[in-house]
Amino acid sequence: MDGSIKVQGAKNSALPILAATVAVGKPCVIHNCPRLSDIDATVDILVSLGCEVKRNSNTVYVDSSNLDSDSISDALMREMRSSVIFMGALLSRTGEAELTAPGGCDIGIRPIDLHLMAMKKLGIDVTEEYGRIRCRRKGRIKGAKITLSFPSVGATENIILASVRAAGVTTIINAAREPEISDLAKFLNSCGAKISGAGESTIVIEGVDRLYSTQFYIIPDRIAACTYMAGAAVTGGTVVLDDIVPAHLMPVIPCFEQSGCKIQIGSGKLKITAPERLKSMQTIRTMPYPGFPTDCQAIVTAMASVADGTTVIAENIFESRMRHTVELNRMGASITVHDKVAIINGVEFLQGAAVSSHDLRAGAALVIAGLCAHGETTVDNVNYIDRGYEALEDRLRQIGADIKRV
Repeated sequence: MDGSIKVQGAKNSALPILAATVAVGKPCVIHNCPRLSDIDATVDILVSLGCEVKRNSNTVYVDSSNLDSDSISDALMREMRSSVIFMGALLSRTGEAELTAPGGCDIGIRPIDLHLMAMKKLGIDVTEEYGRIRCRRKGRIKGAKITLSFPSVGATENIILASVRAAGVTTIINAAREPEISDLAKFLNSCGAKISGAGESTIVIEGVDRLYSTQFYIIPDRIAACTYMAGAAVTGGTVVLDDIVPAHLMPVIPCFEQSGCKIQIGSGKLKITAPERLKSMQTIRTMPYPGFPTDCQAIVTAMASVADGTTVIAENIFESRMRHTVELNRMGASITVHDKVAIINGVEFLQGAAVSSHDLRAGAALVIAGLCAHGETTVDNVNYIDRGYEALEDRLRQIGADIKRV
């Protein structure tokens, strides 16, 4: 595959920022918001809470001025994992939030105990009964020092949202450092919040009395960018990615370079030139940012399947994120999994087959494998892919892929 492709806005940035509009309480305009089913689900939640939402291509207008509910139905909560972020936003705005445990891709246990612990630290009363979670605050939320046992992205976002209008200062120790955390902080700061340290392990939030309207541009999606890089890698192509933040891709660039790809980075652009045959990538371990992202694990596994040599990938974040290996083996890959470690002996080529995606990134990985497989590959359960990729097949066709949706 060869050509140029524009990278979509970041799903994992857009979702918490859209939820944050509830805390703002004023009209907000969000640009570069990708058109995804997860975004649709978030809009449904906003509308159910009484927000006015308008969409025009990749721009979303949200006015939460007339918010009239603090409760999210179980059906809406089950649509995606990120729905839990509305907890902090509702508490900041109304002082109450009622919801259930969130849904999303089945990639392992993702408890929200860190979220609830943090809310209690902020003086919020939390009760759980028959699967529903009710959070209430008496008076204004009071700032606190909160230490996370794990740098959870969702818990970090919920603490920021709950404390942005709190009385006093909230300090998050061992906070998640992902670029999407920084983007959420930038959005809220553009609304008048006082958040410092986002992107580092300690974040400080000085509570403010009110927030204001803003317009904001979502960062590009680093996981989508990695996916297109993998597409170029497995097909021996040369692809230019437009609208990327180079620093956000630094955790994945070394494995592409190990595989023999040449990477050139310019102003907001990345050019990847792949060799005729990829080389193995030794050992890759998923870690919280700035380590290798778990969301890229399945995608790089597809690359390693056709690389010359043996690659070992250890999944350290989620315990059930190796199901794509079974489907890749159906295509002729040679992968053995021991607990959360995959040993991939690269084969000369994959064979097209009918395969099924079990989660978002697994679906993308199977598409990547299909790009280089001999014959025709059919990937079903594309609803998972639509959760995180904006018109994936259209973008891949732009750079020469023979792919269509049926």
